[in-house]
Amino acid sequence: MEDLLIQWRGNGDWHMGPGMMDWGYYGLSWFWHIIMIVFWIAIIVGIVFLIRWLILSTRNVTKGPNREDSALEILRKRYAQGEINKEEFEEKKRDLQA
Repeated sequence: MEDLLIQWRGNGDWHMGPGMMDWGYYGLSWFWHIIMIVFWIAIIVGIVFLIRWLILSTRNVTKGPNREDSALEILRKRYAQGEINKEEFEEKKRDLQA
């Protein structure tokens, strides 16, 4: 017990003692280790999502819309909504595919 007190007292002055920079042996050092692990995982996940978003956004820009597909899709929507009849639909469809 006396060795422990000497270790803590030092030269007669009370000081922090062993392990106090790490909140002591029974302190919350484990808590800060977990916080740092969660922080770095969040940083890595954020970088992965940023790279994924950049890849997907550039892929959509370079690909661009296909004019034939979009025109045919518009024609199908107009037919489905009843704006044109079947004969007009078939005629315009042939024109688009020609």
